[in-house]
Amino acid sequence: MEKSGLETVFSSLEADIMRSLWRKSPLRVKELHRELGRRHNVALTTIAVTMDRLYERKIVERKIETGRGGLHYLYYPSRTREEFERSLIDQTVNKLIEVFGKTAASYFDERFKSGRKKVGSRLTS
Repeated sequence: MEKSGLETVFSSLEADIMRSLWRKSPLRVKELHRELGRRHNVALTTIAVTMDRLYERKIVERKIETGRGGLHYLYYPSRTREEFERSLIDQTVNKLIEVFGKTAASYFDERFKSGRKKVGSRLTS
């Protein structure tokens, strides 16, 4: 199955976590597990480890909250969804230009001047 959207850069679980955080944050691991655990058939610890990895990659931020049972992390996205998407596009375009140089720059120039969008291997207006 071909990946689309956030699943091109995240696992299915990570993508759903980010959608949840962009929709409503901050959230605790327990809240994310309540929302996503059954759908993904994962334990609370899987959500916790995934959140820690997203934090290490600087995709989410966290703050400590004192509550029932001790200390808890509250997670929230480090960027808005639009900022994240723009950053990803910027990195991708920069990498294409770095690897393919003038050919990539010429391609982008021609593509955007023509006002046409390429779908698969065919052009549309």
